[in-house]
Amino acid sequence: QLQLVESGGGLVQPGGSLRLSCAASGITLDSYGIGWFRQAPGKEREGVLCISSSGGGTRYADSVKGRFTISRDIAENTVYLQMNSLKPEDTAIYYCAADSTPFRRCALFDYAYEYWGQGTQVTVSS
Repeated sequence: QLQLVESGGGLVQPGGSLRLSCAASGITLDSYGIGWFRQAPGKEREGVLCISSSGGGTRYADSVKGRFTISRDIAENTVYLQMNSLKPEDTAIYYCAADSTPFRRCALFDYAYEYWGQGTQVTVSS
């Protein structure tokens, strides 16, 4: 059974860093496009960044360029979201999602993804 589990969220001060993990079971993550999304209270879910399958490219939302990076550990079957220089406006529930369509460049639209994790809360506050 396919399952995505996010972890690593928490409370951090502005300017701090967090690393979120998206661990998969039931699939080999390298064969899937993986996206990170977030949803703040009262706002729509937005795409943050993504990595295409099998070593493909990445996409970043303008709001996180230069601060967030995405990486994939094939051996651990895990995708990471490294978040640096965090701002209060980064506060949200963060979700990872998987897209099984082969050879498709990853997208920051949630309808491109079939499988979703349960989310992890990130709060940036002093």
